[in-house]
Amino acid sequence: MVFNSRFSVQNIIVYRLLFSAMIAVLVGFGGVGCQPVDDVSENISSDLLEFSIPLFRTDSDWLQVPAQWRLGEVSSIALDDEDNAWFLHRPWTLSQEDAGMAAPQILGFDNEGNFLKAWGGPGDGYEWPQREHGLHIDHQGFFWVGGNNCPTQNEPGLDPVSDDQILKFTPDGMIVMQIGSSNSSSGNSDTSNFNRPADAVVFSPTNELFVADGYGNHRVVVLDADTGLFKRMWGAFGNVPEDNEQCPYVFLDSVPDGPGSSQFSIVHAIRVSNDGMVYVADRENRRLQVFTLDGQYVNQVIQHETFFARNIALSPDEEQKFLYVGGGSGIMVFDRLSLRFLTSIETTVGTGHHIQTDSQGNIYIAATGVGYERLIYMGLSSETLD
Repeated sequence: MVFNSRFSVQNIIVYRLLFSAMIAVLVGFGGVGCQPVDDVSENISSDLLEFSIPLFRTDSDWLQVPAQWRLGEVSSIALDDEDNAWFLHRPWTLSQEDAGMAAPQILGFDNEGNFLKAWGGPGDGYEWPQREHGLHIDHQGFFWVGGNNCPTQNEPGLDPVSDDQILKFTPDGMIVMQIGSSNSSSGNSDTSNFNRPADAVVFSPTNELFVADGYGNHRVVVLDADTGLFKRMWGAFGNVPEDNEQCPYVFLDSVPDGPGSSQFSIVHAIRVSNDGMVYVADRENRRLQVFTLDGQYVNQVIQHETFFARNIALSPDEEQKFLYVGGGSGIMVFDRLSLRFLTSIETTVGTGHHIQTDSQGNIYIAATGVGYERLIYMGLSSETLD
């Protein structure tokens, strides 16, 4: 793993001898799965002597789907302010045998897994995405839905159009606003349409919608969450995004050494921290990039030898100390401010497709063709460096 930094997130004091001693101590720890990375010397922060990692246990059987319904691929799970989990799934992926029992596209469950209600799908006054991809619930309780259908991929049951829109609904499934139109994108310079957006999140202090756009485009787009009006956009390293649409998308087997491409590949997930840092999963380039709210590049983590930056989530504490990133065979845990790698979390569903945390620190994993899983937060390890 290589860390590249234009400037540090916080003041950094590098003591290489101390770092070497720390690694030696970490290797001696048992039972916590801590795996040091190749070179993190640029990211040792002043709180180096504090060492703790979050612990989890797997909870795969908590969900109680109504008996009359079946779930297709679960592409995204969003949490509301009461820690209810809302599933976005793809009914069209069900077998012919189960297709007649398909649940509505969005289902809600409480913390115990009890079913709450369901809604979603095509309706009057909006264009439901063909290929459901991302779901976000904002600070006002609005639901944001996007899709990533590639018109030449010819998936069974889907119309050959591009999902170039994002929809905003009330918690009861009433349409509030559609931004963009199906099959309408003119590329990365288009400020009215998306091009197969993968993820979105509203930053409550500014009430701005940050969109990972995504599969056809290769950019981050920021809009007013009330009006849907365009405000700004940027590409990898803060560069101007360039058109390079691939439909179907060409997945990369590896990435070259160095900082990586000057452009995003699939901008697959996006999160904004409480202190206003934007975290972007550049999936096929196997890197996570960090920006300011205005799109100024800050830092990145890149892995060349394994899948990385499949998704992103933040721990729910006020400082959001931990950054969770899908990579390798599970979820990788980083210290958010320093981007220091801490440990990997084993899962039964791999890296997952999209991940999210609730207010208790539990991690919810939507894993498309593999299924879904909840990781129960068990607290912090007691091991410290002193």
